[in-house]
Amino acid sequence: MLSVYRFSNLKNHDFLIHLVTKKDLSKPYNFSLALHTGEDKKSIFQNRKILEKKLNSKNILRFIVANQTHSNHIKIIKDYKNRGWDSTINSIENCDALITNIPNVILTILTADCVPILLYDTNKQVVAAIHAGWKGTKSQISSKTVQLMIDRFNSNPVDIEAAIAPAIGECCYEVEEDVAKYFLTPKSEYCKRKKDGKFMLNLPKINKQQLIDIGLKEENIEMSNICTSCNSKDYFSYRQEKGCSGRFMSMIGIKED
Repeated sequence: MLSVYRFSNLKNHDFLIHLVTKKDLSKPYNFSLALHTGEDKKSIFQNRKILEKKLNSKNILRFIVANQTHSNHIKIIKDYKNRGWDSTINSIENCDALITNIPNVILTILTADCVPILLYDTNKQVVAAIHAGWKGTKSQISSKTVQLMIDRFNSNPVDIEAAIAPAIGECCYEVEEDVAKYFLTPKSEYCKRKKDGKFMLNLPKINKQQLIDIGLKEENIEMSNICTSCNSKDYFSYRQEKGCSGRFMSMIGIKED
């Protein structure tokens, strides 16, 4: 039976679909869901069909997949149709965050160490999915996504619940000064210098702080606290697996009433 991860805060909402996939050794490519990494596409489509069934929706769902480029580009999805799910040809181009208020449209993020973030405005019924690597985190993609929800949907950050999915943790994410310099603060709370001059970077907590700074309540932000590198038996980890091609998927959408 397919195993997935779900967040306690998001599970409390009847009109919400969400999950984070895990590896499954019985499925093609350990249940990778990425079409862009060179695996046989028919096998990846097979995995995606299995995932659709796992959601067990009485309504037909449409899935949105972006061509993630470590940017701060955000796309509002306004149409009820698949993008990037059945083919890479119609993926959302050059985009690392998705927002929608269309029912039965599922926003997805593919990762193998970067930080996936799911947002849900419990009042306006708007959802977002964010891909935050160090470049996206540097450019504040999390807070910019919330700001766009405020601007376009009149969201109030205090109504937004956030879920920060498995990602590489401070325990395993060693970076050089060329990356660390963007995150060094007087306290350097989330970027700690090692004796050898390198740094340990905590991207999940930096993104959490960015969400708090834009107005989310800290108690409305749930962190998985799962490091993908430490838990590579369950989640793909590009660093731990030395350039793996697999990707797991984090997804969120509004159910139709």
